[in-house]
Amino acid sequence: MENSDLIKDLKDNVNEYMAFIQENINKKNAMVITHGCQMNEHDSEKIIWLLDKMGYNQVNEINKADLIVVNTCSVRHSAEDKVYGQLGNLKNLKNSKKDLKVAVCGCMMQRDESRNYVIEKFPNVDIIFGTNNIWKLPELLCTSYNGKKLAMDIEKNPIGLDEGIGAVRAFDFKSYVNIMYGCNNFCTYCIVPYTRGRETSREPKDIIHEIKSLVKNGTKEITLLGQNVNSYGKSLNTKFTFANLLEEVNNIEGLERIRFMTSHPKDISNDLIFSFKKLDKLCNFLHLPVQAGSTNVLKRMNRKYTKEDYLRTIDKVKKVNPDIALSTDIMVGFPGETEEDFNDTLDLCRKVEFDTSFTFIYSVRENTPAAKMQQIHDKIKHDRFERLLDILYPIQEKKNKKLVGKTVKILVEDYSKKRNDFVTGRTEGFKLVNFKGSAEDIGNIIDVNIKDANSFSLEGEKIG
Repeated sequence: MENSDLIKDLKDNVNEYMAFIQENINKKNAMVITHGCQMNEHDSEKIIWLLDKMGYNQVNEINKADLIVVNTCSVRHSAEDKVYGQLGNLKNLKNSKKDLKVAVCGCMMQRDESRNYVIEKFPNVDIIFGTNNIWKLPELLCTSYNGKKLAMDIEKNPIGLDEGIGAVRAFDFKSYVNIMYGCNNFCTYCIVPYTRGRETSREPKDIIHEIKSLVKNGTKEITLLGQNVNSYGKSLNTKFTFANLLEEVNNIEGLERIRFMTSHPKDISNDLIFSFKKLDKLCNFLHLPVQAGSTNVLKRMNRKYTKEDYLRTIDKVKKVNPDIALSTDIMVGFPGETEEDFNDTLDLCRKVEFDTSFTFIYSVRENTPAAKMQQIHDKIKHDRFERLLDILYPIQEKKNKKLVGKTVKILVEDYSKKRNDFVTGRTEGFKLVNFKGSAEDIGNIIDVNIKDANSFSLEGEKIG
């Protein structure tokens, strides 16, 4: 069956179940709880769109909800533990609210171990679905309301039905856009290929159509999402690279900013690097996860590049755009990591001087190759983690202080958590800036003069 036929069947199927819910279910307050990455956030936007079409009202208080959807993350044990704690609390709530429906979806539900644990330990869960069949939610709800104790459906791989689902965006002025799904890299510590399936790229025309529609409705900034955007296009029938897609997106009239994540260092092309000079709407920000600075550790991780490869890539990027802000992911305590390996990571951080970094301690994920490797004692992991932060934070503060006295353009996103009369937003380099402003500033790109800086944020003054 052609993809267009699948989408038509999807819409017909979804509309039928939506109509049943609209006509037969009276209590329709829903709450969606999201854990994890930007991909999960965008999945939740699709779930909210489906619920909206079924007549559900979105609420922010658990006690007011008739349906609670928990969108899960399984990247680390701590993420799963948080979900289990939440489901335990919902068990108590459901005891006092018998009509409450609880749905669990996302990456955890793609894993047999996590899904089976939820089924065994949390009989209060009514509905389970995965990352690749969000569109099944209306049908599963109908099945549950018709009396089935557990309505469940899991699809192992993406099946190209994204074009049939809309999204209720968290913001009008900035939006996530999926360009591909899944991952083919099989890093030895990671379960994403098992939870998100194999790589599948969306057709360029569908992506462009979606972005044009978003811009027409007020979007100024889009973030292109994929587990590895650098390999975009490999599953298409025609030769069309990620750099080609960026150029097409850059030509969209009315769009002001383009971001993307995440990039894999082994697949970053010279054409993509040159895009940071060539494309005027592409933000001068690159998130390029290194994970470790030791070639030995990178080999055990199956990352398929060396420390030297990574540093050469960074040198190319800096030559093309000397002002680019660089971000990364770093894992501490990977199995077998020696003190020499860790020192290689510290050395790489000193040489690159990352503007921001996402650091975390390795945690075992069942059924990954790394789980069978020799593990490192927790005390050593935590000690190395603190030593890494001692290197990263002063560099970040130094990089931020270089902006003091300069005027930068900020996309204002919300009120600041610092003060009631402050708003907050991001520079092109994804640096967080707080400054005195008002509701009229939110959603606009405005000039701000930077007055102060620390390791994590900047403080400025609105110009004009």
